[in-house]
Amino acid sequence: MLGDFLRAHREQHAAPPTAVGERRRRTPGLRREELAATAGVSTTWLTWLEQGRDVQASAHTLARLASALDLTPAERASLFDLARRRDPDLPDQEASPLPASLLALPETIAVPAYVLDGEWTARAWNRQAAAVFSGWLDDGSQERNLLRFVFCQPAARILLGGDWSERARRLVAEFRADVNRRPRDPQLLALITDLEGCSVEFSTFWHSQSVLNRGGGERRFLHPGHHDQRYRQTTLLVAEAPDCKLVCLLPAG
Repeated sequence: MLGDFLRAHREQHAAPPTAVGERRRRTPGLRREELAATAGVSTTWLTWLEQGRDVQASAHTLARLASALDLTPAERASLFDLARRRDPDLPDQEASPLPASLLALPETIAVPAYVLDGEWTARAWNRQAAAVFSGWLDDGSQERNLLRFVFCQPAARILLGGDWSERARRLVAEFRADVNRRPRDPQLLALITDLEGCSVEFSTFWHSQSVLNRGGGERRFLHPGHHDQRYRQTTLLVAEAPDCKLVCLLPAG
């Protein structure tokens, strides 16, 4: 797919003016030789890349190709997505206010639901979620960051019971996936430092380098004086706020 993308945009690129006396071009757009010369790569390497051969393209080489092809921001982002590389020129985005429609969404949902922002802090939740997450989302809690709650608050170990270690490990692996997409984000880096300072377990899980997508599955909660509560978790990514997650818990069984 990466090769097809590059070839298509090379052929769609405006060809350089034909010099006086030069033969008329037989191919549309840029020739491979022209793109290779402009991007500072070999023609053979570019040919192999377009053919889908097993060759590696560094982030900086991709950046030169993007510039040589005059890609739009959306096209450039797709180039790096296809190559599974991070754009070295991508600035760390400043946090922007979350849409009011997103913050209002949990209250419209009949099951426990909450919104996590890019730093894994709960920004909105409904009363059903507050009833489930005592110590985190209830009125008596002052800590709204999910990771700080799980690793630094004793109430989390009670709430999650015997599942605490496994669920905490998964949370760190899911968090690392987010950090790997924003490796220079100062807020995320500060959060990691705080968590390592308050939890040996977090530090151990963090340095294992495990990565998971934020997923679903059964979640079990223990409330003193109540039977175990079991839910099936579903996590939805928010198109208008890509770093945010809408988490819903459907009663299980």
